[in-house]
Amino acid sequence: MPRPTTTSLLATLSAILLAGCSAGPAPVSFKSDIKPLIDKYCTECHLQGGAGTEASGFLTDSYDNLMKGTQFGPVVVAGDPLSSSFYRLVAGKVDPSIRMPHGKEALSDVEIAKIEHWITQGAKNN
Repeated sequence: MPRPTTTSLLATLSAILLAGCSAGPAPVSFKSDIKPLIDKYCTECHLQGGAGTEASGFLTDSYDNLMKGTQFGPVVVAGDPLSSSFYRLVAGKVDPSIRMPHGKEALSDVEIAKIEHWITQGAKNN
């Protein structure tokens, strides 16, 4: 049996590494990744009787209420962050006067990316 050459070993290793790179981002969990962000940035205003809920009807106390959306309709379109007003509002892809959260620090780029990936991955209740 012939011994593999350095070139063939490098080619095999490169193929394995490239295959791993194309797997995409790791799954994002609603419970572990998204709900803590919502609790940190949104729930203060978007709870029963809160200013945000009074203005929009949007509650963020549970997955079901998040997916229900506002009195104007859903805010999360599973699989499509750019059609999801929830994503656009926290990512600053709207007029600055309506960016969320109002009066608090903006989400970091890493936090925004988590929300984007969660929506892209189907906005699952996982």
